[in-house]
Amino acid sequence: MTDDLATRKAGLRQRMKSLRAALGPDERAAAAASFASHARRLLALRPPGIVSGYIPIRGEADPRPLMAALAAAGWRLALPRVEGAEISFRAHADGAALACGGFGLTEPQADAQRVAPDLLLVPLLAFDRRGNRLGYGRGYYDRALARLPGALAVGLAYGVQECADVPCGAHDTPLAAVATEREWIDCRR
Repeated sequence: MTDDLATRKAGLRQRMKSLRAALGPDERAAAAASFASHARRLLALRPPGIVSGYIPIRGEADPRPLMAALAAAGWRLALPRVEGAEISFRAHADGAALACGGFGLTEPQADAQRVAPDLLLVPLLAFDRRGNRLGYGRGYYDRALARLPGALAVGLAYGVQECADVPCGAHDTPLAAVATEREWIDCRR
């Protein structure tokens, strides 16, 4: 990554962290509830399989209502687990014991079954309408998506996280769609 690209990404990360942090608890809760309405779009795109969500940290958009709606429609749930420089995806059932992982993550136990998701709900700091996303900069999801070329990657975000142009490099993997509390954005066009 060039110094210019790294600098642009770092500046955008700081700006988006501040915007996201400014959202109040009521706005976050309303957004989380509205994400569940996107389940019908996902069901139209893919038959039920395995969906990997995440347990939100640091003000991330909360996918749990959407995960519950997908589970009710026959999808099996999974969560990411950090393992060194990679994330694996592990089967998850509501109420299953979770572990405290690095970076403040809540993740499945080490003995949870490994799975290959058909759909990934991806956290992010910023996105654009071409499907470019900005994460925390460690590349976990980019590497995971490269290993899962058939999986559909959908970002979950608050509308305030949209940018006209997210800086990206050759290793950055675009999303197929982004779901916000206001709309569904198909990035594959």
